[in-house]
Amino acid sequence: MKKVIFVVSFFLFFINSYSESLEKYKKDINLNSLINELEERLDKSLIPTPDSKIDKALQEDPRYYLKVTAKDKYERTRLLELGYDIISIGNGYVEGFINKNLMSNISDKEFSIMEKKSLYEWAYQNKDFPSQDSAYHNYQETYDVLKQIADKNGDIVSLFSIGKSFEGRDIWAVRINTTSKGKAASKKPGVLIVGNHHSREHLTNEMVLLFAVYLLENRGELEIKKYIDTLDIYIIPMLNPDGVEYDIATGKYRYWRKNTNKLGGTSVVGVDLNRNYDFEWCKAGASSYQSADTYCGKSAFSEPESKALRDFMTERKNIKTALTYHSYSSLVLYPWGGRDTQVSDEKDRTAFIKHAEEMAKILGYQPQQSSDLYVASGDMADWAYDKLKVLAWTIELEGSSFYPGSTIISKAFERNKKACLYLLSITDNPYK
Repeated sequence: MKKVIFVVSFFLFFINSYSESLEKYKKDINLNSLINELEERLDKSLIPTPDSKIDKALQEDPRYYLKVTAKDKYERTRLLELGYDIISIGNGYVEGFINKNLMSNISDKEFSIMEKKSLYEWAYQNKDFPSQDSAYHNYQETYDVLKQIADKNGDIVSLFSIGKSFEGRDIWAVRINTTSKGKAASKKPGVLIVGNHHSREHLTNEMVLLFAVYLLENRGELEIKKYIDTLDIYIIPMLNPDGVEYDIATGKYRYWRKNTNKLGGTSVVGVDLNRNYDFEWCKAGASSYQSADTYCGKSAFSEPESKALRDFMTERKNIKTALTYHSYSSLVLYPWGGRDTQVSDEKDRTAFIKHAEEMAKILGYQPQQSSDLYVASGDMADWAYDKLKVLAWTIELEGSSFYPGSTIISKAFERNKKACLYLLSITDNPYK
């Protein structure tokens, strides 16, 4: 009898919580309410008591934090190929993660390890592990916002899935177009903005999601109305929904980067989606080790998420420009990333540099060619330009960690919405 009462009580609690979630998104969504909600959700009363099971799971994570000497981009590229995941670059060194099974790859003959800690020890030392992911939109909440703004702006907005993730989640896209609906072709110049290739980069989802809200909330303003009337705008806030959910599933961040492909086994292994595109695939700066955070996959486009974006872009010949969001470095990057050479076409190279510099001025970031950091093959922006001639840039957001807290959201968005508007302004003719 007690068991029946418990089950019924749990069921009623679940239904009540789910109803509250639905009721929240029946309300009229606007930019201020979303940002206020993000900040309110950090109320200490919402943070659960630490769970020993969660701590145990984190303690069993096989990755280590390493601080390693690396004097230039060539040594940084070599480290990536050895399975090392660079998260920060300093003067003569890098910081990052590596699976314990790959630790022996970091030879004393090539590199010196300056510091070594388990991921669990490092995260707590740096106080960079929040108790829960309460300040950002998870997968369901992201969909709820997209659904609400699509319903409210049904005359110009289409909401549809571009495909399924490894675990079967829909990868949602919002399309803003005054003349073409759903997946119908359009002759208008197209622009694509994408977030969350990498799971732990939750701020990227917020920038892309909030920009969709911002455009529709201000659709009557002269400048924005012009873009909506003349462009075919596509917005995909969360390309890697499985990875996002996996990163927050325990109630403490896992620093997870990849998707959640099990590669035929029973445990999550994952593939780095931004090493899985068909441009110099699995060459410089990508790892063929499955346990590496920069694992390139079994083949180019082996992953359903990258394959879905490939098919989506390939089918839309009108897409002229694209922006993919990552974090964190305060950079505006342009191709090539997978080659240590410049783009050979002078007209395209000039456009890449000019617009990177303009967006960097708006953002207060640094513009540079991607491979100046390190060479990293299999990148989305490289592939989009090489195969489709889409001029694509990568914005590495600001902050000092992958989890910079909620206070950064409104400040970062104020700058990034202007950079996105700049991208819209050049999409009809990136060479003007």
